[in-house]
Amino acid sequence: MSVTSLFDPSGIAVVGASDTPGKIGYEAMRNAIEFDGPVYPVNPSASGAVFDREFVSSVAEIDGDVDLALCCVPAHVVPDVIEECGEAGIGAAIVFAGGFSEAGPEGQELQDRLIAAAEEGDIAVLGPNTSGFLEPSRDLYATFASDLESIPAGNLAIVAQSGGLAYAVAFQAENAGVGISAMVGLGNRATVGFREAIDYFDGDERTDAILLHVEGTDRGRELLETCREAETPVVAYNVGEQDVGDFAESHTGALTGEYELYEAGFAQYGVPTVRTSSELLNAGKALADCPEPDGPNVGVVTAQAGPGIAIADQLKAAGATLPSLTEETQAVVEEILPGITFSANPVDTGRPMPEFGEVVDAVARDDNVDIVLVYELYEGSVGYPTDALEGVVDEVDKPIVFASGGPEAILDEQLTELEELRIPTYRVPERAADAVGALVRYAKRNRDPAAAVDAAEVSADD
Repeated sequence: MSVTSLFDPSGIAVVGASDTPGKIGYEAMRNAIEFDGPVYPVNPSASGAVFDREFVSSVAEIDGDVDLALCCVPAHVVPDVIEECGEAGIGAAIVFAGGFSEAGPEGQELQDRLIAAAEEGDIAVLGPNTSGFLEPSRDLYATFASDLESIPAGNLAIVAQSGGLAYAVAFQAENAGVGISAMVGLGNRATVGFREAIDYFDGDERTDAILLHVEGTDRGRELLETCREAETPVVAYNVGEQDVGDFAESHTGALTGEYELYEAGFAQYGVPTVRTSSELLNAGKALADCPEPDGPNVGVVTAQAGPGIAIADQLKAAGATLPSLTEETQAVVEEILPGITFSANPVDTGRPMPEFGEVVDAVARDDNVDIVLVYELYEGSVGYPTDALEGVVDEVDKPIVFASGGPEAILDEQLTELEELRIPTYRVPERAADAVGALVRYAKRNRDPAAAVDAAEVSADD
């Protein structure tokens, strides 16, 4: 089974396509025609055309290249549709319908039939019980959800057990001006699960970080090993700390109640974890845009002491080290700003000032510092040290993360210039600290891969 047909199709068949607005077959068809390739509506009960494309009665009658089928049919019909796709040589399918393993024994039996048909036809199946996926840079919207065209293309791949959570992160990204390379809802993971999706996007040149949402899996060891082996940074949002009963089990049929096991497993395999969807996005943005850090040593430069203290507190909780700056760096800083509030680490300038960029430059060049986190409230008379940072980014080859506060309209304009330098920016100090915490944990994993021990005792395989 290859997932290339799924995520990189040459043609699409919408099985169960409809010309009735509001139906899944209509909405999936409306999205599919954005794709720059042939799209065929399939429905034996329909005639005429939809979106200027003639209906065909079955996938066997399609005269053209098709390697992805969007299955917009009721659950009980799905196994037969998958069998027909296999006979027609279609290598991938997305099953939107629910009512499978998440619905009890009868649903599990139906899913078993689906899997058997997929294996017989060598078909990669995303779902069932999924909302599909999208890839904005290719205008590929393999889903029935609407109003997706505004989600910008970028370098973050969201791979979520829940399609709803995936969309929540994708729309957060859009609102934050962050682009995505893909957004995938795995659903019940009939044949395409975490390993297959992570492997694919690890090799995707458009993807610089992979964001995971995990509810549970019966292939826990495989998930951990796949994350560890990926060259692309992976960060995970592992839910299930509290018991929410049958509600979770009825969602994607996921195993629940093993939160601590997964947290321990991710830690042992060196995968950064977060506790909210917003943290997932913040961490992924930093991992995608920053150079790989050499270690966990963070240099903090702040123009206000209060936010600096909050940042330092959160960084230490995340396992960061705030090393002493070299005597040379401290001398440079004190010469730039005589009478500075605090010239060790964090460095506190007390307020924004024209020399602020010089201080950041000095700290970034310090040999004891692997990652730089900067916080500065916006002041129009001073602005941001964009010119000073432009040269530093390339010369030091270290992650530099910038946080600020100020009027939204001004930040929208001014922070864009820093983003263009591949400096991720945040508008809340704690969010920047979350992002740097992920960089710290990723650096520790890379500095000592052997520390990722065999996690047999924390695997969910048993």
